[in-house]
Amino acid sequence: MTVERELPSDEAHDLIDLVADIADKELAPRAAGFEEAETFPRELFTLLGEAGLLSLPFAEDIGGGGQPYSVYLQVLEEIAIRWAAVAVGVSVHTLSCHPVVAYGTPAQRRDLLPAMLGGETLGAYCLSEAHAGSDPSALRARATETPEGWRAAGSKSWITHGGWADYYTSFLRTGDDPRGGISCFHVDGRSPGLSAGAPERKMGLRSSATTTMHYDEVPIGADRLIGRPGQGLAIALTALDAGRLGIAAVAVGIAQSALDYAVRYACERETFGTRIVDHQGVGFLLADMAAATEAARATYLTAARRKDAGRDYRKQASIAKLVATDTAMSVTTQAVQVLGGAGYVRDHPVERHMREAKVTQIFEGTNQIQRLVISRHLARTAR
Repeated sequence: MTVERELPSDEAHDLIDLVADIADKELAPRAAGFEEAETFPRELFTLLGEAGLLSLPFAEDIGGGGQPYSVYLQVLEEIAIRWAAVAVGVSVHTLSCHPVVAYGTPAQRRDLLPAMLGGETLGAYCLSEAHAGSDPSALRARATETPEGWRAAGSKSWITHGGWADYYTSFLRTGDDPRGGISCFHVDGRSPGLSAGAPERKMGLRSSATTTMHYDEVPIGADRLIGRPGQGLAIALTALDAGRLGIAAVAVGIAQSALDYAVRYACERETFGTRIVDHQGVGFLLADMAAATEAARATYLTAARRKDAGRDYRKQASIAKLVATDTAMSVTTQAVQVLGGAGYVRDHPVERHMREAKVTQIFEGTNQIQRLVISRHLARTAR
């Protein structure tokens, strides 16, 4: 089923067509096999980078694609419709680029961004720790200043692209102040003392490598501090607002894929001499799934357009993440129900979509955290 998209230009329409073509030819045929084998598709990120799809929301004068965020998110959704793990990887890579783009010095941008935005290097975003998933002010992994720069010690948990990334955007404690004592560093993946733990054995997104990263006195050059010392938490939180929109778009892509498959199945499967789509119980279920998916898409696009207009979008990003990911969980569960017993087996992709949807309610801030963010915004603006 083709999604009817509202796009701002002919260039954006052409971009979406290009993404759909690449995703149909290069991603969709590989997705099921790579997920089953838990194989990370590193070469596909190089392909997407060469096609200009890893730099879309960044300005053209620094090597980006110069696309509005509302267009970039619809690109992510198109990728997620075919392969959610790759779409999550693109979102995480974009997140890892943000600190250098927004806070890097001219020299850092010159030296680092061409490879980051061109797909030559793949990034990871290292914020979470085992004891500090939703509370980054409780970070313990530390960077200590040395005459040559810094030296990092500690561990980071739940790192997408762990063990595969060429660089790790790392948030490390450099002072004792809970919020003002965290700094951001660009850490080369080949650094001595940096190592990846065993891949997590996950419910879904199995082709996406997720590990704990260990920093054993890792040397970091003085020129790889991004922003000011102590500015790291502010950098992390500004990046997460945009990252939540990325996950919202991925979640809508998962829901759309499950919906499309359920509709096709319902139009082909017959019971009592009638297509099951013509039974009201199934037809109305599909209608609810379609309505929820379109509403979730509208929600993330509303937040993205506020971002593109330079307006505060923090509350809307949390709403979009909450709505879209809860929708993905609901729609994929209903898709399994439409297929009945067939939906519970791996012969059909909807069981995979259901497993993939679950984690979208957890990462980039759990949906309980999103409710906390939204309620605090409401309390601040009450009259």
